[in-house]
Formats: sequence, C-alpha cells, structure tokens
Amino acid sequence: MLAALTTCSRSSRGAPSFLIPLAIAGIAYLLAIREFFSTPQFPPRVIVIGIVLAALWHLPFLLTPPGADDDIHRYLWDGRVQRLGYNPYIVVPNDPALSTLHTAETRSLNNAYLPSPYPAGAELFFRAVTAIHESVFALKVAFVICDLAIVFLLLDILRTCRQGAHWVLAYAWNPLLAVEVAGSGHIDIVGALLLLISFAALHRRWRTVAALAFGLAVAMKLLPIVLLPLYWKRVRMRDTILAAVAFGLLYIPFLNHGQMPTGSLGTYVHSFRFNDPVFAMLERVAPPELVVGLAVLIGFLTAIWMRSKSEALSSDAFAWPMAASFLCAPVVYPWYLLWLLPFLRSASTLPIIIWTVSIIPTYYVWHLRALGRPWIVPGWIMLLEYGAVAVAAVIVERAKRNLPT
Repeated sequence: MLAALTTCSRSSRGAPSFLIPLAIAGIAYLLAIREFFSTPQFPPRVIVIGIVLAALWHLPFLLTPPGADDDIHRYLWDGRVQRLGYNPYIVVPNDPALSTLHTAETRSLNNAYLPSPYPAGAELFFRAVTAIHESVFALKVAFVICDLAIVFLLLDILRTCRQGAHWVLAYAWNPLLAVEVAGSGHIDIVGALLLLISFAALHRRWRTVAALAFGLAVAMKLLPIVLLPLYWKRVRMRDTILAAVAFGLLYIPFLNHGQMPTGSLGTYVHSFRFNDPVFAMLERVAPPELVVGLAVLIGFLTAIWMRSKSEALSSDAFAWPMAASFLCAPVVYPWYLLWLLPFLRSASTLPIIIWTVSIIPTYYVWHLRALGRPWIVPGWIMLLEYGAVAVAAVIVERAKRNLPT
C-alpha cells in the first residue's frame, strides 16, 4: 500500500498511472480487512506501525497540489470572501465586479457561475482556517488534522467497546483517505469527525455533547440528518432544542433579508449528476426534488429500522442509513463515502467496505474529461462498482442464514 499510494500520488487523477496503483492499494486494503476479521487481537506494535505507515502514504498526497478545479479552491474562495465582508451564498465567483478579490489559487475554482452550496458550519470552518493562513495547503493540513483526530478517537471508542484496537486500521488504511483528505482535501472529513464525536458521546451518555456534535455535523453537510431516528430516546428534548438552536445560530452571519440562505443547493439537486444509477432510473418517472426526498426518506426508514432492531448503540446503525441514502442520491462522489469510514468494523458492513474500493474506477471519468469526453460514468464502471456491492450483500446475507441458532 505504501508503494502503490506513493506512486498514485505522483499521477494526474483518473489516468491509468493513477488508477492502477490505487486499485492495487484497494485490493491490499481488502486483504488486510480479511486479516482483521480473522484475528481477534493484534500486538500493539503492529497497530502503531500500521498508523505510522498510513501517515507516510498520506504525506506525498499532502505535499502534492490538488487539481486546478478541485472543491478545495471553492473552500478557499468562500473563506476569503467572508473575511472581506461578502456573503458566499450571494456572490458569484465569476462576477467581473469581483475579479480583484481572486488570488492565484481561487481563479480556477469549479462551477464559478454559482454561489456556494455548503451549509453554514462548513462556511465558518473555511473562514476560521483561512483566517490562520489563506492557502489551499492550510486547508489540507486542517483536514489531515481532523483525519488524525478520528484515529485517536476511534482508538478510545474501540477500547471502551472492548473491540480489537486493530480495527482502527480499517479506517486509517482506506485508500480514499489519502486521495480525498490529504490529496484533494474535502470538508466531509470534518463532518465525519463531528459525527464520530456524537457517536462516542452517546456511548458515554453525554447526551448534550452528542446532540450538539450531531447538529454541527449536519451543519457541515446535510447528509447525517437521516440519522435523527437513532437519537430517539437517547437524547433529551432540551438537548435536541439546544442542537437545533446552535444549528440556526450558525446561519445568522449569512441571513439575506431575514431568510436562511441555501446558495446553489437547488441547482445541485436539479443539475448535478454523477455515479447515480438508481437516481437516474427514478428521475425518469418523478421530478428530481421528489427523488431526492425519496433518498432522504429511505435513509430515515433505514435508521428507524436499525433503531428498532436493537436498543444497543452500534456503529452499523450509523453507517447503513447514510449508505442507503447515497445509493439513491443524484451525486455519489468517492469522497462522500468518507462519512462512512469511521463506522465500518463489522461483518454486516462488509458491502459498504467493498463499496469504498469498488468506487475507485469512477476516477476514470476525470481522465475522460481531460480527453474532452462527457462527464458521465461509463455503464461498465457502474456495473462493476454496484455489482461488487450487491455480491458482497448476498454473501453476508447467506452467511447470516447459515449461522447456528
């Protein structure tokens, strides 16, 4: 994995010289997962060496500039304009009147004709980091710090849950972390950290902390809202109200004539598509807003089912509702799966673990775009990606049925 990911870091995204070593790293990761399942305990030195190795293959990605149109340039722009007194939900980056506000790093941001779509928590994070140092590298460092914080928090969770500490490597070794956190830099890792803090707080019965951390996670991206049923009777009503108030307060700096802004979120729902076989099928018979609502509903129903299945708090219950929503979403970028990684450490989540590797071929679309081809995931790639997930789901279900009662 160290050799493969180091090689991968030196290539342009989606090119064969990027995909082949990344696929090798993904296969090596799955082989490691097999060892984690078959071995109840690893010596502490093995875990320490494993974490050090993960840090080593993060480093070349961290030191490599992200692609010219990666989302991180939008993050930098949003943080910059906030500090200059502008509202990122209103201003449009390619407005000629704002051309003097750009830096060399923000001029190439993607979808420059749209205002920002990110929730208020993410916007304030961008502002905080750029206030310390205004650069893409500073944002990447902040994301890697969040990644490292997840590692240490997972070690504590595994200790308190009396699970093997080696399962921290199931998180730390996932190739998506090196590519999408240290490499491209995505806000999703901040949300994943906050959601894991909420999970840990629930486990310790720190209900106020759990509710607040959950509210902040939703303020990074709206995805974890589908997990609300998991908090039913686990947090008090006053904690829920406090989290809702905290979420609302984050939007005060961005209010536009007293209304809560959404930026380009509506355009995202209507126009953005990537790796979406289920959504594409449903969109033929229903408007996109309805299909997005269905994706959220499926996540909610999955969370309700997971909550009713067991009173005990489990990491599976946090992973599956978000994964179910992703399956029906209009856009499924590889970095979206970062939200799931801290919660994948049981046999029932094996299909999701497979998904974090089977999604790797979708990077080929970046290479196709560089060649002037349409921004569309080829059918054979989606068949490979989702077919692998389906096969893993069947294997897991059959294994459950064959267990002695």
